[in-house]
Amino acid sequence: MKVLTKWTGQRAFTSVGDSGYEVKMDATEKYGGEGKGVTPTEMLLASLAGCIGIDVTMILRPYLSEVDTLEIETDGTREEDMPKAFTTINVTFTINGTVDSKRVWRAIDLGKEKYCSVSNSLKADIIFHLVLNGEKQERPVKE
Repeated sequence: MKVLTKWTGQRAFTSVGDSGYEVKMDATEKYGGEGKGVTPTEMLLASLAGCIGIDVTMILRPYLSEVDTLEIETDGTREEDMPKAFTTINVTFTINGTVDSKRVWRAIDLGKEKYCSVSNSLKADIIFHLVLNGEKQERPVKE
C-alpha cells in the first residue's frame, strides 16, 4: 500500500492513495496552518473509526437489516508534552435497531483482535463502548 502526500503550501498537504481519492490536511492556525483541511490527528481517529466500522459491518452483514443507524465517535486523550501522542482512545458505537448487543460486541471484539489493521497499529489504549437504542451496553462476560 502506498500513499503519496504533496505539500501544497504553509502547513497544508494533499494525500492520494491507491484508491485515487484525495484527502486534504492542514494544521490549525495555532500551528501555522489555515485550517483548510482535516488535521493529521483527526485523520488518525477517523481512520480508526472507518477501519473498525468496516470490519464490524462486514461481520454483522447477515444482521445489517436489523441496524437502522450506526455512528462511531472516537475521542482521543493525548499527552501534554510533545509529541502529544494519543494515550487513550475511546471508541463509541451508537446503534439504533433490533440487532442483539451480544452480536455487536462479538463483531467489535473480532474487529479489534483479528481484523482492524489501524487499531492493531496504534500504541494507545483503545477502549470500546456500545450504546444501543439510547442505552449503554456492557460487554458480556466471556464464558
